[in-house]
Amino acid sequence: MFPSVRLRRLRRHPQLRELIRETQLSPKDLILPLFVRHGQDKKIPIPSMPGQFQLSIDHLVREVREIDALGIPGIILFGIPEKKDALGSDACSDSGIVQQAIRAIKDTNPSLLVMTDVCFCEFTDHGHCGVVHEETGRFDVDNDATLELLQEQAVSHARAGADMLAPSGMMDGMIEAIRNGLDEFGYDHLPIMSYAAKYSSGFYGPFREAAESAPQFGDRASYQMDPANGNEALREVELDVGEGADILMVKPALSYLDIIRRVKEGWPEVPLAAYNVSGEYAMVKAAAANGWIDEQRVTLEILTSIRRAGADMILTYHARDVARWLN
Repeated sequence: MFPSVRLRRLRRHPQLRELIRETQLSPKDLILPLFVRHGQDKKIPIPSMPGQFQLSIDHLVREVREIDALGIPGIILFGIPEKKDALGSDACSDSGIVQQAIRAIKDTNPSLLVMTDVCFCEFTDHGHCGVVHEETGRFDVDNDATLELLQEQAVSHARAGADMLAPSGMMDGMIEAIRNGLDEFGYDHLPIMSYAAKYSSGFYGPFREAAESAPQFGDRASYQMDPANGNEALREVELDVGEGADILMVKPALSYLDIIRRVKEGWPEVPLAAYNVSGEYAMVKAAAANGWIDEQRVTLEILTSIRRAGADMILTYHARDVARWLN
């Protein structure tokens, strides 16, 4: 008997089709990114990301209750401070917007997994991911000076009650620096999810509007990866695993399914996340709004492909909708 004949018979029954499906997608596989800003009673739509908002903390708490009820296990927070400066001071302050948000969420939904982005692009007035200095007539990010600030930022998030730290700045040695800082201050139990393979991608445009984090000069190509490179991703992953990363991440996801597969095959014992980023989300929303695609079908197909490639968990702006569809 040809295997395809057997599969055709089994696929006639929806329940059997579900039972024999090789790759499963569940709300439990998803992490929802959220944008929190200063102020009260603010729920500001993000035009390039329909259905997503900048939320003041009072609205964030309401949102989190709904997320918890939908069976989504965790969120990752991005902060938009009231004031920005060259060093991103709000990012390290115990009264910073992210730190306030963590405490508010933990007061109301203590069981929800709260991850935090550990980076400076949302907090600096220049929009880069760390300390900027001028060298030979051009501006660049000072890697070592930024490591000290990343360590301080991570410890402040831990002190506020974060469950996991997710450094995204692609600074050399950032995992080791953050791990040492957490351990020194008694947070050795907190895991680190590293943006280990983060590409300098055109798919980040809507996020930069949402987080108000577009670079004011230059770009981030010097410290993010060239989209043409695959072997470089494996070298970056190897370094981060050696420095103590507990979870790895590939970002973006859809154009980098091959990288997700290669990372999972190379480090099968390390949990792997993939970030289904803002541009990927915006394209689906725009095409669906024009009636060109079936939003539900295409979204589920995309996320299933990311899981099939090897991701154990997916950070995605579709998480709310997907949870409703699957439930």
